[in-house]
Amino acid sequence: MPELPEVEVVRRGLATWVIGRRIASAEVLHPRAIRRHVPGADEFTARLKGRLVKSAQRRGKYLWLPLSGAEEALLAHLGMSGQLLVVEPAAPLEKHLRVRLRFEDGGPDLRFVDQRTFGHVMLTPLVEGVPEPIAHIAPDPFEAAFDEDEFTRRLRAKHTEIKRALLDQSLISGVGNIYADEALWLARLHWARPTQSLTRPKIAELVEAVRTVMGAALQQGGTSFDSLYVNVNGESGYFDRSLEAYGRRDQPCSRCGTPIRREAFMNRSSYSCPRCQRRPR
Repeated sequence: MPELPEVEVVRRGLATWVIGRRIASAEVLHPRAIRRHVPGADEFTARLKGRLVKSAQRRGKYLWLPLSGAEEALLAHLGMSGQLLVVEPAAPLEKHLRVRLRFEDGGPDLRFVDQRTFGHVMLTPLVEGVPEPIAHIAPDPFEAAFDEDEFTRRLRAKHTEIKRALLDQSLISGVGNIYADEALWLARLHWARPTQSLTRPKIAELVEAVRTVMGAALQQGGTSFDSLYVNVNGESGYFDRSLEAYGRRDQPCSRCGTPIRREAFMNRSSYSCPRCQRRPR
């Protein structure tokens, strides 16, 4: 699933290509894509017509486009395979096209393509600038609203494994399996380390590791393991070439040479160096 860097790459593309443009029409080609927009496709398309896209925003793994008129936005979650693509109107329709927006200026469409249909888009009210359905999600570590002292207090009170805490979107948003493993490797922490055992300086080091890893991924367009992870122009990121832990089972740790270990974690995998990241007793 796309994590914060991949979603931020898409947001920047939307900021370049969509802001300031007025929607001429919207078309829903698959009802599942707007399943969380309860009033249905006709109401969805009618409310979008004539609206101006004011900006492109993100929190964690969610994107939204605030619109002119009522205080509401077009909210998108990419799910496992969702793509928001900027495409010339005359271009052939994609096989898995779900929603299509056309603009009054006759320029490129905005198309929501989703092979597995786990993603979705919806119109939703804004609450203090944040879409109502995600108001409970914590700020991500790149937001000005992210309070490191509050994060530290809540983290230490969790009494859980550190990786579970990093994946808790009510505590810190945008961190998924890939970047949790990479940040923990950089901070020399095993994923099973109890949160209550972490000192404030170590938590500060971990937060900085999260920012460092995701910032580096952002500069490289994110991590693309297959053709489904692309920016608005259909281009893939290449941070997978820079990964230190995730997916590197039995390959040597770049710090100490010890083979990276894969362990089962929450129905998925966790990768770490058994020497640099000692498992807690």
